Amino acid sequence: MARLRQSVIAAVGVTFGITMFITLVSFMTGLNKLLDGLILNRTPHIRLYNEIKPSENQPVNLSLDYADHINMIRSVKPKERPLEIYNSQAIMRSLKEDDRVLGVAPKITAQVFFNVGAIDLNGIINGIDVLVEDQLFYFGDYVTKGNLRDLQTVNNSIILGKGAAEKMLVDIGDVIQVTTARGERLSLKVVGIFQLGIADVDNVQSYASIQTTQKLLGESNNYITDIHIKLKNLDLAPAMAPEYKKLYGTDAIDLQTFNAQFETGTSIRNIITYAVSITLLIVAGFGIYNILNMMIYEKMDSIAILKATGFSGKDVKWIFISISLIIGISGGTFGLIFGYIFSSIINQIPFETAALPTVKTFPINFNVFYYLIGIVFALITTYVAGFFPAKKASQVDPVEIIRGK
Repeated sequence: MARLRQSVIAAVGVTFGITMFITLVSFMTGLNKLLDGLILNRTPHIRLYNEIKPSENQPVNLSLDYADHINMIRSVKPKERPLEIYNSQAIMRSLKEDDRVLGVAPKITAQVFFNVGAIDLNGIINGIDVLVEDQLFYFGDYVTKGNLRDLQTVNNSIILGKGAAEKMLVDIGDVIQVTTARGERLSLKVVGIFQLGIADVDNVQSYASIQTTQKLLGESNNYITDIHIKLKNLDLAPAMAPEYKKLYGTDAIDLQTFNAQFETGTSIRNIITYAVSITLLIVAGFGIYNILNMMIYEKMDSIAILKATGFSGKDVKWIFISISLIIGISGGTFGLIFGYIFSSIINQIPFETAALPTVKTFPINFNVFYYLIGIVFALITTYVAGFFPAKKASQVDPVEIIRGK
């Protein structure tokens, strides 16, 4: 209280540093979480499917065994392996009994042509279980027009990607013609339009119910080409994919392998976020140290009087460390409050972009962990910033200070 102005300035320095840290890290991690969600929300952790691939046993591999013979070698073409997963219902029942599995969603992937006048547009129809797809992969959040549940209630219906709908100049209620690679043709009613925000998806992908897709392909009610699995712990996916591949006799791929570039991008963004945040805290720490160092230097006369009246060097040191901690607690507390206020204000600012129609405001991550880091840093920084000047103050000779004054 003797030099209230310096104490307030030091506390304001702490408040500013913590406020900027909370605001910055909340915004940057919120943005990273938004970008990750665009992929993670719509991507299974493990995908079971049948991949078309050539035979592993090629005649050329036996060339050394028949080196003394005259051979006519021809490559073995890919097997006529159907895309359908056999015993799909039994496989899904088994997966649901696995404690590591959060949910299972069947899917049919069908290559089609959208007939627009004399032009055929390439496209993909994904046959889905509407309720399960919405529950596990939040598909309803990306339907910008219409209602996802209409896929269940309206026969021969489809939800188009925004890019595909714009190319065909169709809207909700219109009927489009779809032709499969085998030549089957079906009229489908548009009941919705979705937008994921990724052009390669929005321009090609569309969704229909499993029953409608089976009808389009002329397949039975048991026809399934993909099984999408969502786990309770995403980190288990790389180890579980080979396990399922061996157990069910299908191909299996995990999210980390399928989206390796996405994982790399996420890691880089996180490194940048924490590097900037730590740098901000370090810079604020140096500012706090300078303020406290000057404060203690200006109080040398008071220190001399304390030591002359019987206070030991240890007493003096803890007096100034206590002052530093008080400044850290008060400044850190206000920093958390103002950080939350600024983050809340940013979270209310409208953020409208055609690529992300589901996002209405700037994303903020209100994670309590960041607030805990902020207050702990404030205490540690002010303690360290006050310790060294206080140690120096505890070693001064009061006689020299008084004589110098």
